[in-house]
Amino acid sequence: MSQCCRKIKDTVQKLASDHKDIHSSVSRVGKAIDRNFDSEICGVVSDAVWDSREKQQQILQMAILEHLYQQGMLSVAEELCQESTLNVDLDFKQPFLELNRILEALHEQDLGPALEWAVSHRQRLLELNSSLEFKLHRLHFIRLLAGGPEKQLEALSYARHFQPFARLHQREIQVMMGSLVYLRLGLEKSPYCHLLDNSHWAEICETFTRDACSLLGLSVESPLSVSFASGCVALPVLMNIKAVIEQRQCTGVWSHKDELPIEIELGMKCWYHSVFACPILRQQTSDSNPPIKLICGHVISRDALNKLINGGKLKCPYCPMEQNPADGKRIIF
Repeated sequence: MSQCCRKIKDTVQKLASDHKDIHSSVSRVGKAIDRNFDSEICGVVSDAVWDSREKQQQILQMAILEHLYQQGMLSVAEELCQESTLNVDLDFKQPFLELNRILEALHEQDLGPALEWAVSHRQRLLELNSSLEFKLHRLHFIRLLAGGPEKQLEALSYARHFQPFARLHQREIQVMMGSLVYLRLGLEKSPYCHLLDNSHWAEICETFTRDACSLLGLSVESPLSVSFASGCVALPVLMNIKAVIEQRQCTGVWSHKDELPIEIELGMKCWYHSVFACPILRQQTSDSNPPIKLICGHVISRDALNKLINGGKLKCPYCPMEQNPADGKRIIF
């Protein structure tokens, strides 16, 4: 009995020692989580930014829905519509349904739907300086070349589709015509083996997505994914700003709904349009405060122009030229 009690005591001490080591590691994990994660992230943005909580929820649900449609997750999007009671028009869904149908065909190396779409939108694609239709015809021609000498006559006949593109893509057409010389020997061992590279299929998918989205007025990237990536970059900076504002008790610094207290650099990937900051007031222009070009060529914001008016006249802050404020013209970048 004495030996048994001693053995039990040793075992308990060993378990207590092992548990102490584990407990120490676990407690450090908890402290690391508390140190690196802020439980009050929602407090970074004031509720005044949103008109109402219902409006906030609706905007978020529509962003998620558009992301699902754009990623081809149609069944999940339909389920979200039913569970959230969102009323989505067919006109909203139709462009995404058509794009996903064509992209699925391209992933299966079926050019038919994409060619049909490109031909039906030829004029608008030309206005965008798009080469989508030519690239689709070129890829179909390459597929015929890959069929060997048996497809030579069919390839020559199909080459007539290149005629409208001869002026802009003469060099590429010459390369494809030159490859016919090596058709009987096999393109795989010829100087034209690059024509058979599978990367052309990935390229045509990217080209179609970019041009089709531009034509239909859609963004190439999901707005939700762009917003999420931008938020990951901006959130730490905003949290630091919030802490400084609370510490110095200057809550009035950040009161605008559509403007941040400082500029946050998100990188070239998030540059979508030009912006102009007034050199006088050091503020970014907006629809309510647009940039104005003076007669002398200098550009300032409308608010700066109104503040510089003296006696019905305006003197440019960069040159001594006096002018009528009404002669200033709004600039749209």
